[in-house]
Amino acid sequence: MAVQLVITISFILLLTYGLAEAAPISQPGCKTGCRNVSIPYPFGIGPGCYMDDWFQIVCNETGAFLKKINMEVLEINISDTSYWASSKVRVKSSIISSDPSCPSKSSGGGVNIKGSPFVFSDDMNTFISVGCNNLATIVGAEPMVFGCRSHCNSSSMNGERNSCSGLECCKSTIPSGIQVSHVDFKNITDNLTRESTDDKNFPKGCKYAFLVEAHWFSSHTNHSFSVEKIDFIPVLLDWEIQKWMNNSHEMLESFNNRQDIYCYFYTRLGTDLYLWKIDRFMPNLTSNYSGFTCVCKAGYKGNPYLSTGCEDINECADPNLNSCPIKWDCQNTEGSYHCSKTKNIIIGISASIGGLVLLIIMWRLYKMKKKRNEIKLKKRFFKRNGGLLLQQQLSSSEHNIQHTKVFTSQELEKATDQFNESRILGKGGQGMVYKGMLTDGSITAIKKCNIVDEGNLEQFINEIIILSHINHRNVVKLVGCCLETEIPLLVYEFIPNGTLSQYLHEESEEFPLTWEMRLRIAKEVAGALSYLHSAASLPIYHRDIKSTNILLDDKYRAKVADFGTSRSVTIDQTHLTTVVYGTFGYLDPEYFQTSQFSEKSDVYSFGVVLAELLTGEKPVSLVRIQQNRSLATYFTLSMEEGFLFDILDARVKKEGDIQEIMVVAELAKRCLELNGKRRPTMREVTKELEGVRKTFNGQENYEKV
Repeated sequence: MAVQLVITISFILLLTYGLAEAAPISQPGCKTGCRNVSIPYPFGIGPGCYMDDWFQIVCNETGAFLKKINMEVLEINISDTSYWASSKVRVKSSIISSDPSCPSKSSGGGVNIKGSPFVFSDDMNTFISVGCNNLATIVGAEPMVFGCRSHCNSSSMNGERNSCSGLECCKSTIPSGIQVSHVDFKNITDNLTRESTDDKNFPKGCKYAFLVEAHWFSSHTNHSFSVEKIDFIPVLLDWEIQKWMNNSHEMLESFNNRQDIYCYFYTRLGTDLYLWKIDRFMPNLTSNYSGFTCVCKAGYKGNPYLSTGCEDINECADPNLNSCPIKWDCQNTEGSYHCSKTKNIIIGISASIGGLVLLIIMWRLYKMKKKRNEIKLKKRFFKRNGGLLLQQQLSSSEHNIQHTKVFTSQELEKATDQFNESRILGKGGQGMVYKGMLTDGSITAIKKCNIVDEGNLEQFINEIIILSHINHRNVVKLVGCCLETEIPLLVYEFIPNGTLSQYLHEESEEFPLTWEMRLRIAKEVAGALSYLHSAASLPIYHRDIKSTNILLDDKYRAKVADFGTSRSVTIDQTHLTTVVYGTFGYLDPEYFQTSQFSEKSDVYSFGVVLAELLTGEKPVSLVRIQQNRSLATYFTLSMEEGFLFDILDARVKKEGDIQEIMVVAELAKRCLELNGKRRPTMREVTKELEGVRKTFNGQENYEKV
């Protein structure tokens, strides 16, 4: 704590000293600000003051505006590393309403900044929707699907809300790389609150949505929050100097011999962002970058994009900026400083010995205190993550589960070699999976989950209990868990042969999927889902059935995995949510519209998997024409128009019996019905697949057809 205090005070003094001798931020002869907004290069006001037209600032009596995207600027950051090496621009944005007549002081349309070097910051912004019985989604961000759903709240008054948990206000994180903020509003009936889609707090059923800086929104919702009274909404844009901009390559080459800056290079592939950092320009390493930003190194201050921008800080000019002892000489160096002693050598040696002894004592005390703190922290994490509740459930007669083990953090750290990166098996939306070896020699898959909401701890523990009850040969077995870490850890049996998706969509001559294997995998997955829906102690809905969540064991038998978003429900009950979960291409359209998940939603996702097994096509493909990009739509239309055999996988046509193929195809079509009531249950699906008869004249029948 004392060390952190000293560092904090030193940092504040360093900032104060830097402000006293401010380094230039703009090109010579150019304006440095507009209406209390600093304008650093590569941004600028007037000809020759900005690097590219995208960074041109127009200053008028209202404020500073980015000319090409017509957004008012509140703040520009060029080298603050507290923003995680990404440069930001804070701009004014507006609230999007469902109707132009809805009352709002900052109403406006959506924003489209495609083609610009700006993207909405995914780590600093959040998506907010306000309204009664409203499903708001971002339009134009395909293939991503994100948004949220808000219910009516009869207790709120005058349109004021002090939380955003789903009652008349909901929120959602946004993916990386978004450049469009158009919103689609849908009225939905909420039988849990009221039948009308209008509310006294929202005239004419008005609904609002907007992207907003998360910290700003959280600070304003500490008190009553009214959309209609807000003058403007701040939003943060990430920016970078693009490779295609004029003089960008020359700028990088000019940085080659400079020792005062670091540059961060970016590569954006779709919604994924890759980042690496180097301290000088090297063409062989930076040829594949799409953009870059730079910052001054420690010991320097100023604007890294100017030839004289990063200036050395003279730490010796202020005793608060260096740690040299009294009566020692301080010598300033480029980017740092050096201390040389002037005291008597004996005094120095004595002081050194005394300091060493004191350091050893302090180190021992620190280690003892650290160990005690670690023990306390583990106990706190165990209690916070529901460990006491889990122990109570395991010790009760009702939940006497002998094969569920509660591991210690030391056991799993040893099993994964301190969670070494070489042990990573894969990453998913619910966490990261490591390969581990327990002390008994068994191989496991250890999943480091995302942080569990403390309000849902009882539900999280109940899910562990439920998964522990599952005993099916085609469901990945839960071995145990660890709750004494900040992020809970789940331990599963290890499945060695990858996912079904890899064998369907990645060419592999070593082990091609035959028709017989595809049919067997379909039967095994259907049987597992039928067990979860009807044979388990409580019905369990998986909610994310897809080919990447179907693993293959050492004998290439199917294993259903990843129950991170699964839910257990009572019989004849659907699960109502305020945030839509799922994977684009597998998501049940009926669930997306109503936010009510049932067993028939799993049936729809299984239908997409059946279509993948028959066609070898991906669930979403940009190669197909727009109306057929969804495999579900493409498959259904091909069935209805009689072109099924034109889209079948070549191996299926060669090896499969025509009657078997038609039975499975018709079953897949029924599973993909838009109306969930028309879909079969998983028990019916399993019986039909098990009834498919094996014949040996498939090639002959196919040639006749």
